[in-house]
Amino acid sequence: MSEDRSKANTVEDKRFRLLIDAVIDYAIYMIDPDGIITSWNTGARRFKGYEEAEILGEHFSRFYTDEDRRDGMPQRALDTAIREGRFEGEGWRVRKDGTHFWSHVVIDPIHDSAGKLLGFAKITRDLTDRKMAEEVLKQSEQQFRLLVQSVTDYAIYMLSPDGRVTNWNIGAQRIKGYLPEEVIGQHFSMFYTAEDRDAGEPQRTLSVATREGRFENKGWRMRKDGTRFLAHVVVDPIWGDTGILLGFAKITRDITEATQAQQALEQTREALFQAQKMQAIGQLSGGIAHDFNNLLTVILGNLEIVRKRMADDPKVVRLLDNATQGAMRGVSLTQRMLAFARRQELKSEPVEIPTLVQGISGLLRSSLGPSVVLETRFPPQLEPVMADVNQLELAVLNLATNARDAMPHGGRIVVSARTEEIAKGGRPSMAAGRYVCLSVTDTGEGMDEATLASAMDPFFTTKGIGKGTGLGLSMVHGFIEQLGGRFLLKSQKDKGTIAELWLPVATTGSVAAPVVDEPAAPEVPRLCVLVVDDDSLVLTSTCLLLEDLGHRVITATSGVQALELFEGQQGIDLVITDMAMPQMNGAQLADAIRTLDPNVPIVLATGYAERLEGFAAGLPRLSKPFTQLNLVEIIASAMK
Repeated sequence: MSEDRSKANTVEDKRFRLLIDAVIDYAIYMIDPDGIITSWNTGARRFKGYEEAEILGEHFSRFYTDEDRRDGMPQRALDTAIREGRFEGEGWRVRKDGTHFWSHVVIDPIHDSAGKLLGFAKITRDLTDRKMAEEVLKQSEQQFRLLVQSVTDYAIYMLSPDGRVTNWNIGAQRIKGYLPEEVIGQHFSMFYTAEDRDAGEPQRTLSVATREGRFENKGWRMRKDGTRFLAHVVVDPIWGDTGILLGFAKITRDITEATQAQQALEQTREALFQAQKMQAIGQLSGGIAHDFNNLLTVILGNLEIVRKRMADDPKVVRLLDNATQGAMRGVSLTQRMLAFARRQELKSEPVEIPTLVQGISGLLRSSLGPSVVLETRFPPQLEPVMADVNQLELAVLNLATNARDAMPHGGRIVVSARTEEIAKGGRPSMAAGRYVCLSVTDTGEGMDEATLASAMDPFFTTKGIGKGTGLGLSMVHGFIEQLGGRFLLKSQKDKGTIAELWLPVATTGSVAAPVVDEPAAPEVPRLCVLVVDDDSLVLTSTCLLLEDLGHRVITATSGVQALELFEGQQGIDLVITDMAMPQMNGAQLADAIRTLDPNVPIVLATGYAERLEGFAAGLPRLSKPFTQLNLVEIIASAMK
């Protein structure tokens, strides 16, 4: 019986050994009480590299690193197993080839039936792959944490499911102003404005992110110091493996400066577009006014001749007067168009503003009516400005009339002035220097922002059809800009309007021109006049006016023809030439004639103010449309 049991035990031991040897994923071996290896399985051979014959009888500490051996770790492992009945731990171990692997070790003490220690059972598992994966993950997490903490342009932080801040990067600290200890644990709604909190915006943000998987928006947020910034916000929900909401990732970017820069760029583009549009309209207006001036020259000239030659029939005279008045209204319209296009002929001279306003005060009061009170407020010894007297009077009348129309039930208009020194870069589009600000202030209906933005656009008007050309303010704008000044409008709805004319102060030593009555037409001797114009109607009308004055007229329809006539004709006393002609313009013709005869007087007739250089710039100008009296005056001036 005892023999049979012994055989059975032997068979069982063999099976157990075969089972141990078959395990290749674990190193399973025995060591005696002193740590000497007494058995070795296939798994131990596979990942430690030792054959059974070369490792049996060796101390198991050879598998430890030098540092662990110096620290006495092998013996502590055995002592722990004896003392506690088991040792379990992880650490680096060394293979035969000297490479290291991360192992999970279990050591169990083996006692006989009497309790005597026979040795130890040691099971080692190679966890290098898992350890490396953990290290990679740890390193990745650390790098990500460092990355997030290093970002300064974005606020990146986490929220708990109920919206409380759980971490805080340096970008959040820089943008929002809070230290981590001041904000972690607080609800993220603290960054919202009071209006957004009242509207439930923070909770809506989390609800949308949870429902749709992402929330993105722009809005105003609050810094610690109470200031606001425009933020671009992205909120993403974070889900666990089991589908539980773990919290939210929130990224905030301060886009205040970028938005302001974009707005500034758009405003610059709009200003450029507006400038290009105004330039195009100005060129169109100038061209139309030039052609219209030619027509008005013909109409006014012929009406003047007809009236002089008609009998004194009151009905015919009244018809002619009405036609003349209609033509003069056309002249006023062309002057406004030329002023807008900055092509009007200006005669800049020192002007005393108080004297000018006093001179037209009677006309102003009669135009404004009894329901409007007119006040003037000028400081003593106000410096004179450089301006065209007639155009400045027209501008003031225009502004006062507009102010009256804005006060249908009456009100008050104040015309005042002050002197200011403008430093370099002090005001856009104004050169440094001294200016007089002439302002016309009313207590009328005022303008909203949209109306104010378009008020100086050509042909824009708030008046009914047929009650305004829409060129009044654009005319004032063009006139003031042409003088080197600035026209500004300030207005609020129901609070009135202030129109400011910034005019450059006259240079030292300039004397304001006195206001005198118009002189009588000077006496002019009979002359031989060469008239040049490519418009046959204007040419005929000018000839009729000159012949009616008793002059002999020679005509040419081009500069080339005029030059041929001048070379072949003796006794030409005066040349009157149109400025805008094809092939050879009036300035070029004047240069050519001056070469042939430097003493002959030359007059340039023009519908608008061209920029001239050299000799032609000093020639007398005859502005179209002109009357017979204008011809008499310009001839007298040219023949001096």
